Amino acid sequence: MTRILLLLACGLWSGAGMAQEVVKIGVAGPLSGEIAHLGKAMENGVALAIDDLNARNLTIGGNKVVFRMQSEDDAADPKQGTAVAQKLVDSGVKAVIGHANSGTTVPASRIYNAAGIPQISPSATTPAYTHQKFAGALRVVANDNMLGSSMGRYAVDQLAARRIAVIDDRSAYGQGVADEFAKSVQARVPGLKIVGREFTTAKASDFTAILTSLRAKKPDLVFFGGMDATAGGILRQMKALGMQQPFMGGDGICTEALPALAGGGMRDGAVYCAEAGGVDPAHEKAVNDFVARFNARFHSDIQTYAPYAYDATMTVAAAMQQAGSTDPAKYLPVLRQIQYPGLTGMIRFDANGDIRDGALTVSTYRAGKKVKLVVLR
Repeated sequence: MTRILLLLACGLWSGAGMAQEVVKIGVAGPLSGEIAHLGKAMENGVALAIDDLNARNLTIGGNKVVFRMQSEDDAADPKQGTAVAQKLVDSGVKAVIGHANSGTTVPASRIYNAAGIPQISPSATTPAYTHQKFAGALRVVANDNMLGSSMGRYAVDQLAARRIAVIDDRSAYGQGVADEFAKSVQARVPGLKIVGREFTTAKASDFTAILTSLRAKKPDLVFFGGMDATAGGILRQMKALGMQQPFMGGDGICTEALPALAGGGMRDGAVYCAEAGGVDPAHEKAVNDFVARFNARFHSDIQTYAPYAYDATMTVAAAMQQAGSTDPAKYLPVLRQIQYPGLTGMIRFDANGDIRDGALTVSTYRAGKKVKLVVLR
């Protein structure tokens, strides 16, 4: 009787003779604020993965396991992000999917690392995250170095841009991807000019001064490092100022929500974006099926990071199964070496914890919809 009471207290008794373990997976991202739609889609991706895992009636290490999600709102704020991280650690989560943006992911990662809890970000792209050499700091998307350099290559090779303006929102993500883009275009075309480098913030709403300054410099392309909510405001005001230059950004702007956020400020085929990940023909059916299930389950359009959050969750569960344990100390070495066939492609990590052979998809927008152009590696 004493053993049964102890198992009940620990959530390890099924009542049917087999021990049952409740495995909590933490999710951290912005559920409030300007980019709450991205955080919610990420949360929903994890929720769908947990539904699928629980439908399989899995056993790990001889115990029946039930996965539960604990989702916390970091509001894309570093201070709130660290508070959320400590809350998740204190609640006993076995892994964390998140955070969403680089500015919260990096400080939060120090807390998870100290606690020995693996963290997989489905969207944070700053190289600083994995370059800390934390064993449990992993990501399933390409980092800013690859994103910025690939977009730079596309800008000069495919769009023939030679006079480029660059804006960033001073966030870890926005500045990082803008810096890599600027380095890439200048290295690729000797003598290419960055005719203007301007800065804003994620909370800004008036971009008239910086856009007026850039308009006078006659760029043939404007690159923005930041998120879709800010990009939407910039596009609206570019239109108001009569600026017809192509507009380009990274995965932060590459969302289904951008046309609505731009409020009529987008011309068909004039906005280009790249997001980490790329779906080859072998994976298209699986991704399309996921999108259909996501829409049916949550009655909302999918956003950029949902499938990566799904893959991150499934990869953690696969590592636990292979290790025969939900103990982070036991399954983390397996996770570091795993090869998991995800929706978005093969999930495997390099020595830093970055995704190997990361792909990027370049898209544009037509008639208010995102349209894939090409997959780059």
